[in-house]
Amino acid sequence: MEESGFQVKVKNVDDLSWVKTKFHLPSKLQSCHTAIVDGYVVEGHVPAQEIERLLAERPSITGLAVPGMPLGSPGMDYGSASQPYDVLAFDQNGNVEVFASY
Repeated sequence: MEESGFQVKVKNVDDLSWVKTKFHLPSKLQSCHTAIVDGYVVEGHVPAQEIERLLAERPSITGLAVPGMPLGSPGMDYGSASQPYDVLAFDQNGNVEVFASY
């Protein structure tokens, strides 16, 4: 994220469940990393360009998520191995829609 121009403040904690609960992150969207970016939740390996789009468009959603750790997503790029994945937008009511596909 820093390579993409984001200022990153890392806070390692033993349990992120309170953050996921506070921001109504559906369990099916949960992943290994949770960030709060200008009031939005960013969960998992979301590409920087989608976070930039989120901040530019400012949709009325809670955040973005990439469930699991799909090969080829940022930080999960091992050689040429990759798999298709979606960046999902979600809101506090549990509504989920595709924000971008890779």
